[in-house]
Parts: sequence; C-alpha cells; structure tokens
Amino acid sequence: MSSPTPTLNPDAPLPGEDDGERANRWNDLLRRIATGNALVSVLAVLLAIVVGGVLIAVTDEGVQTAAGYFFARPGDTFAAIWKAVSGAYVALFQGSIIDFRQSDPLRALKPITQTLLFASPLIAAGLGVAIAFRVGLFNIGGRGQILVGAGFAGYASFAWDLPPVIHVIVALALGIAGGALWGGIAGFLKARTGAHEVIVTIMLNYVAYYLLSFLLRTPLLQNPGSNNPKTPPALPSAQLPAILPEPFKLHVGFILVIAATVFAWWLIERSSLGFKFRAVGLNPHAARTAGINVDRMYLYVMLFAGGFAGLAAANEVLGTTTTGFTSGVDAGIGFDAITVALLGRSTPWGTFAAGLLFGAFKSGGFAMQASQGIPIDIVLVVQSMIVLFIAAPPLVRSIFRLPQPGRPRRRAKSEPKAVAS
Repeated sequence: MSSPTPTLNPDAPLPGEDDGERANRWNDLLRRIATGNALVSVLAVLLAIVVGGVLIAVTDEGVQTAAGYFFARPGDTFAAIWKAVSGAYVALFQGSIIDFRQSDPLRALKPITQTLLFASPLIAAGLGVAIAFRVGLFNIGGRGQILVGAGFAGYASFAWDLPPVIHVIVALALGIAGGALWGGIAGFLKARTGAHEVIVTIMLNYVAYYLLSFLLRTPLLQNPGSNNPKTPPALPSAQLPAILPEPFKLHVGFILVIAATVFAWWLIERSSLGFKFRAVGLNPHAARTAGINVDRMYLYVMLFAGGFAGLAAANEVLGTTTTGFTSGVDAGIGFDAITVALLGRSTPWGTFAAGLLFGAFKSGGFAMQASQGIPIDIVLVVQSMIVLFIAAPPLVRSIFRLPQPGRPRRRAKSEPKAVAS
C-alpha cells in the first residue's frame, strides 16, 4: 500500500510539532517578512506618496481658499483636500496605467505602453548602477556613459548605410561598446591607481558632456546644413522596430531591456564571475586572500555597468529620439538610475520593478500636470522622498513599528527556556 501524499497546507503541523511550535514557526515567518528589505521598499514608496499628497493639498488653491474659513465649515476644507489629492493621483494613474475615460480600448491602454517606454532606459541604466553596487562600487557615471554610448550609436545610425537588420544590430553594439568603454576607464583607474570611483565617474560625466557638445558642432555629428548642435536623424534601417502600430510608441527596446535584466540576474546569481563579484562586494580583503583578482573584478564590473548604460543610450537614440539628439539626450536618466538601483536593492529584478515604477511616475506626471495643473516637480519630490526613506530604513521601521533586523525575537510563552548544562 502506497504511503499517503504529504499535505501542502502550510498551516498543517509538521510531524511531532505541537501548537506552540507551529505558532513560533509562523511568527518567525512573519518576522522575516517584517525585517526584509522588500517590505521597507514598499513602505518607503507609500510614505513618499503620502508626503506628495500633503504637498499637493498645501499648494492647491481650492484648499487654501477653504482653509480660510475652516472653523466655520471644516468639511469644505477636507472635501477640497480630498478633491485635490485624489484628482492628482487619479490623473497619475490614468496617465501611467490605463485611461478608463477612453471609449476605445486601444487608446485606453496607451498610458501603460508609455510607462514601459519611459521605463526602458531607466531599467537598463539602473542595472549598470546596481551591478556596480554589488561589487562595492558607487557608479555615479551613468550620465557620461549614456552620452558616450549615444554618440557611438548615433553615429552608426546615420553615417553608415547598412542592411536593415545588420544596421540596427551594429548601432546597438556600438552604443553598448561606447558605454562600456567609458565605464571601463573608471574601472581601470580604480584598479590601477586606487582612484575613488565616485570622483572619477563624476569628472567623466563632465568630460563626456563637453566632448559630445563639441562633436555636435563638428561635421562628425552635426546635421549638415544646420547651425544647431544636433545630429542628423537615424536612418530607418537603424531604428528599433515598433512593437505596436501607431499611435503607440513602444518599440523593441523594451524587449531588449527584459533580456538585459535576465542576463544581469544570470551574471550575478548563477555565473562564476558573478560569484566573484559578490565576494568582492562583501569583503574585498577576504576575496583577495581567497585568490580572486579584486582589481580585475573592478575593471570587469565597470565594463558591464557602462555596457548597460550604453544599452540605455541606444534605446533612446535608436527608438525614442530618432529625429536626432543633442547633448541633453540623457534627460537625467543617468542620475535617476541611481534612485532606481537603490529602490531595487541592487538586484536585477528589483531594479526592473523600480524602473517600471519610475517610468509610471514620469508618464503619469505629464498627465497630472496637463489635467490638474499640478507642477510635475511634485513627482520629483516624491522620487526624492523615496530615496530619502530608502536611505534611512530605521526611520521607516520606526514609523510603522517594524522590528529591527538582527534583534533577537521574543520567546513565546510556550517555548521552554534553555537550561544550562
């Protein structure tokens, strides 16, 4: 007679486990959730949204008018606050997820495609910051890596006349190579001279910006017959194909970003090189003692980090700004990527989710400004508050009264005390 199949009910007691031990098992599970980083990240976003709601209410003219006679009719003030805050966040939702006011289902789904479009370069650049974090390097050079990658990919997109599929592949490869080259400079200086990567990458941002600004005024990158420092438009054969027809703008770049996230996860979590990266990030001295060439890991990780930023640049040049770009092509993506990586806890899939969130903020922020007249700076405040709360986990834990990680749990009454031998 075959043995019965074990139950899959998590609430069922294990063999030999009494009610007190089962309660302790559930308490341990809840404690791991409460002390985990994922919950802190979610609560940090909620706190930032609340702070943004307070700012919306304070700056709203209707709320200010109703507050003038608050003691006469306090309900008017609360109604005005609700109208201002709910209207703003409903507009944010409609501009980033789904616009339920549209009768056409396709047009109703356009906002989420815009969110994915804005999120694609943020995710790619965020992966570049996140992978450097895992090795203990603070990569502030996303902007410079994006600018150089844009210059490489942009030049290939209009200067070379190649067959369609080959052309876009070559332009993508050059964009990634340009970003990797610029990131590799910082990694080389870190490995050979011990120069601090924060200082080096910040300075390289300026070098890349002024170098690209100069090249945009030369025949190498400037559009012929134009006095504006702008490149010619990318040839159709070099443009990333659209995923959906007009009026949607989403292109294959988002699929490439998904593939990049899978690659980053495999690199960090499954490859031998990723094991060395994590070992160096945890303790470079112990890693060096174990035989790992730490300096070489610094160079390798900055090459990968710059390559991801170069993918973000190619995504913009070949898919979004195909009519030509200026020295402002990075559009703040390089610095926003730092926030995305912090919110994603330097993990590939966490960075992917954080990039989607910030893409929604960017897409919905424009809709919120257009329909409600609320400055888009409010969205920037929310993003800044997310960084603040992410950087201060004890503050978030104290606000929500969460247990601190590493603190010993309280022993249940049914759990026997340890007896000294």
